[in-house]
Amino acid sequence: MCQLLALSCAEPTDVSFSLTGFAARGGLTDHHVDGWGVAFYEDRACRVFVDEKPAYQSPVAEFLKSHPIKSRNVVAHIRKATQGGARVENCHPFMRELRGQQWVFAHNGDLQPLGEPEQGPYAPVGTTDSEAAFCFIMNRLYARFANHADTDDIDAVFDVIEQATHALNPYGIFNFVLSNGTAQFAYCSTRLSYVIRHWPFSSARLVDGDLSVDFAERGTPADRTAVIATTPLTDEVWTTCEPGDLLMFRSGALLRRAHVPVPAEVLATAKYAPSELSAIPA
Repeated sequence: MCQLLALSCAEPTDVSFSLTGFAARGGLTDHHVDGWGVAFYEDRACRVFVDEKPAYQSPVAEFLKSHPIKSRNVVAHIRKATQGGARVENCHPFMRELRGQQWVFAHNGDLQPLGEPEQGPYAPVGTTDSEAAFCFIMNRLYARFANHADTDDIDAVFDVIEQATHALNPYGIFNFVLSNGTAQFAYCSTRLSYVIRHWPFSSARLVDGDLSVDFAERGTPADRTAVIATTPLTDEVWTTCEPGDLLMFRSGALLRRAHVPVPAEVLATAKYAPSELSAIPA
């Protein structure tokens, strides 16, 4: 299936190190060759880059690695198609606007058709199960926040996302990352890990390439970065999420956690059982 990457940073951060390792999984160290994409938040705006080419061979990926963009919140995805062809409109992350915020979403898994769409203004452009699930969540957020509530209340946003995840879980494997530029929300249906880098920093080496960085040379006490990925990108000590973990990060810190149970029949369809997840090679 696909691979996810998200970063939540206390200060604008050059993410080219993580992006270099992640892009290698799009055709070099792994078989995800059906497109890729990345979204960078800069203040209130969001730049989204997508390409239907494999990330390892993509000129867009090469451009971003050589022209790094600093950001506090990043969402990236490399795709192995299960539904929908290798076309630009099917590449993650997807983006929608709600109350002046640009939301981005990326999904790893495979969902059955959702049936009747949730009422609201959001509808898919492409043909993926992932974008349909994103629109489902956005319509739930729209119903809660469109007319009277403030989407800056991230605890209220978390509650809506938790309820939407409960509703979508029976349809299949549903690992995802979702951001509004203020917070990062991440859900582990089968596989997800994270690491939090903070002062005093140490060095790290990519799992997918011969590249290392000593973060102590460039970090300050004000810096803090949470990196969330399907599987660890570096040789650091990562935390392996349990199936059902719904997490909320802000400014590089884990602020909230909930448990949204994954149906047993969904876990049975996963390639790896939960007890095997920690043994999966990075």
